[in-house]
Amino acid sequence: MIRSRACLYPSLARHLSDLRTRVQVFVRLFTPRSYLNSITQGRIAHIDAHKPISPALVDSFNRKHDYLRISLTERCNLRCFYCMPSEGVELSPREHILTDDEVVRLASLFVKSGVRKIRLTGGEPTVRKGLDNIIARLDELRAFGLESIAMTSNGLSLHRRLPDLVRNGLTHLNLSLDTLDQFKFEIMTRRRGHDAVLRALDVALSYPELRSVKLNVVVIKGLNDSEVFDFVELTKDQRLSVRFIEFMPFTGNKWDKAKMVPSSELLDSIKHRHPTIARAPDELNDTARSWQVPGYTGNIGFISSMSDHFCSSCNRLRLTADGQIKVCLFDAKEISLRDAVRSGATDEELLQIIGSAVLGKKEKHAGMEDIDVLTNRPMILIGGSSQLFSHPFSSPSFGNLVRSRSAIRVERRWHSHPANPTPKLTHIDSAGHPAMVDVGEKDSTKRTATATGCIYIPKIAYELVTGIPVRTENDASADKSRNKVMGKGNALTVAQLAAIMGCKRTSDLIPLCHPLQLSNVSVTLTPEHVDVEGGQHGGSQTLPHRIRCTATVSCEGRTGVEMEALTAVSIGLLTVWDMLKAVAGKEMMIGDILVTRKSGGKSGDFARGGAVKVV
Repeated sequence: MIRSRACLYPSLARHLSDLRTRVQVFVRLFTPRSYLNSITQGRIAHIDAHKPISPALVDSFNRKHDYLRISLTERCNLRCFYCMPSEGVELSPREHILTDDEVVRLASLFVKSGVRKIRLTGGEPTVRKGLDNIIARLDELRAFGLESIAMTSNGLSLHRRLPDLVRNGLTHLNLSLDTLDQFKFEIMTRRRGHDAVLRALDVALSYPELRSVKLNVVVIKGLNDSEVFDFVELTKDQRLSVRFIEFMPFTGNKWDKAKMVPSSELLDSIKHRHPTIARAPDELNDTARSWQVPGYTGNIGFISSMSDHFCSSCNRLRLTADGQIKVCLFDAKEISLRDAVRSGATDEELLQIIGSAVLGKKEKHAGMEDIDVLTNRPMILIGGSSQLFSHPFSSPSFGNLVRSRSAIRVERRWHSHPANPTPKLTHIDSAGHPAMVDVGEKDSTKRTATATGCIYIPKIAYELVTGIPVRTENDASADKSRNKVMGKGNALTVAQLAAIMGCKRTSDLIPLCHPLQLSNVSVTLTPEHVDVEGGQHGGSQTLPHRIRCTATVSCEGRTGVEMEALTAVSIGLLTVWDMLKAVAGKEMMIGDILVTRKSGGKSGDFARGGAVKVV
């Protein structure tokens, strides 16, 4: 039997044990406190990193959201037609975009709540100033459980910057390249730069530090679907994953089902060329179904958002560049985390808002022909407006955080040109067809407009609105009508709210009116008495009473807000009519709706006179 040296030399074993104890004591006594603290903090962070995911990131279908996509900018140096409307988009004012500190704070909160992967998107993230620093600061979140920092880029200006980004912590890269033909590239992106993207791809593949390099290809029937086999061949000798993405509908991208090539159709074509192609392992919750040609180094994948959705395994949340949390790419609903942060919300309050948004996530998005492309953002503004999204966060200071994106959706919108010698309808093109007006070359300035209008009402309605008794004939049926009206609530308050809501939905009501990011909407409704000459006639009697609605709307944009002001007044007056119709439906009249004042824009300021005399 072979005995250990410790057994053969017991005195030596005792000596070594004593020496080990002395060394441990010495380390405890003379090791700097900062070093010990760092070890302690590291252990704490390790424990935090393995905590279960926060309930705020788990939806009602028990999907756990540990993947956050952060859009860093709405700007892009390409103009891909499926991403950006041909008329362009109106960008959010700079002050509405999340700052670096706000991005890192929100990212930190998500990571500490269970997010393990962050992807930086845009627009084009490389046009964001300070991108290197943002990635470096995100890299510090690894201590709290962050496992990867990814980025999706068009690669146009990436090849020189990539070394620093990788050095600062970038681990995964997706490049967008829809064609291997430089001329077709210019058609699809409306810009040059095909060679620059290929250089970026070569540089990315040369970095072993990048755990994954993927190429995103949006396939459009009749445009680039003939290049699918060429893209497959890129995976033969390179550790590259090419992902074929179905053409998806977004605001302004003229989506057509006939242009979409289903993933199953693409796979059948590839199988005909490569009969032995086989399924490859997919990452957990991956959006792509992966396949690999035997003997090839890389693989291909299919993202079939339209024909075969993967909603049941979705683990993604999105944070837009202007700070809205978006739980589904195809759902227009959003909640502003930026406003909460800037209003002083604590992490606990922010997490409550996030949890409310996540709980509102639907089981699956609508079918390809039913997706909301009217109120959802264009793809470039998602990084991939909306309806009212209620949540239980009830602190009064955050009551304005749930917002309708229709108030801040961004596209091109209607504007007035200066007077021309020959009058011309700005919303009709040369062929006589309706057309939106491009305001892309106009400067973004402060715009304000005020509109007013009146609804003329009989005495009984005036009494109900104001509470001021007006002499009327006794009528039992009138009492019944009064009770019906009063049961609806305060007519002017309801009308005021309706006017504000209608103002924010102007672009949804007027087909060629483009949405603006409104900064203020003020609506007042004032009961008035006018003289006989100013009265309006309903049937055979004069109506000397009226309610005047006045709306003032402001924004920072490239076109005016006259339409918003007029819409607010119109909706407000219609709501008054609806509230009072039980007692005055046959007599009331709406009129005198007009813009009384505007400021800002090339056409100059104006103020209208000629107010009706009020007594």
